[in-house]
Amino acid sequence: MKNKYIESFEKSQIEGKSVPEFRAGDTVRVAVRIKEGNKERVQNFEGVCISLRGEGAGKTFTVRKMGANNVGVERIFPLYSESIENIEVVRRGRVRRAKLFYLRDRKGKAARIKELRRK
Repeated sequence: MKNKYIESFEKSQIEGKSVPEFRAGDTVRVAVRIKEGNKERVQNFEGVCISLRGEGAGKTFTVRKMGANNVGVERIFPLYSESIENIEVVRRGRVRRAKLFYLRDRKGKAARIKELRRK
């Protein structure tokens, strides 16, 4: 049971932020604002969403991509973070579980996810 004051504060933090509907298995492109010195730029991080967790303002999601030399790179993003400029769903994945941690052990074609076909 959350404190009603904390709940109202979290609600005000979330207000005005548009977040697309996505789940584990979806390929997402997250545009992250990066500050280097006194300059600021936007860098995209594209990969498969392997988990969504938490609730309210503390909700986070994990994105996994294959980096250079086939090294897996995972990054955890707070969903309502100020550093996230936008989230774009590139493709919908058809998976049967909420957490896709088994993808960490898979390489190449074994790590593919089927695309969800809309009827």
